[in-house]
Amino acid sequence: MASARKQAAQRQHMAQIAARLMAEQGIRDFRIAKQKAAQHLGIDVRHSILPKNSEIEAALAEHQRLFARDRQPAELHAMRQSAMQAMRMFADFRPRLVGDVLSGLANEHSDIQLHVFAEQSETFDLFLARQGIPFEIVERRYRFADGHRFFPAFRFTAGEHDFEATLFDATQIREAPRSLVDGAPMQRANAADVARLIEDAEFEQKMASL
Repeated sequence: MASARKQAAQRQHMAQIAARLMAEQGIRDFRIAKQKAAQHLGIDVRHSILPKNSEIEAALAEHQRLFARDRQPAELHAMRQSAMQAMRMFADFRPRLVGDVLSGLANEHSDIQLHVFAEQSETFDLFLARQGIPFEIVERRYRFADGHRFFPAFRFTAGEHDFEATLFDATQIREAPRSLVDGAPMQRANAADVARLIEDAEFEQKMASL
């Protein structure tokens, strides 16, 4: 029993350190955060029970509540507003907001992640070029029910924020990739959903100031 309690406490401590590293260093990869946390604690990951991604995400939310509550809500609000502007620009590509800006865990290290959809992939390249938006293309791997697939992701900067727009086939708007946190289909938010998030946050801020 003592051993089980010790393992649980170690896993929780590792989750807290991994969350802190993600918040402070902008690490996006749960695996890398776990490895760095294990190194910090002097733990051999080959013989240890590592925290689940969901445990690290919960620890990250708690870390931000404790140490970033004075600035993180404003940062998140600004990023959601920037996301909304970009989604209006990309309306023809049926954009969906995903990731930390949607979940509410974004901070100053986060980029704004979008999923966009097109019948022909080159149409998105041409659209960005016509808008005069410099971009770079990277490859992203996503997991689906039938295995992993690779997609082009367009990285660019607009205003004060960095964006990453992953391009999917038009039909894949009906099939979201699996979340790295819990393995369920990723949450995706359309422009109306994001507008409601912004309105709700503004309403809560007004109520808090009364």
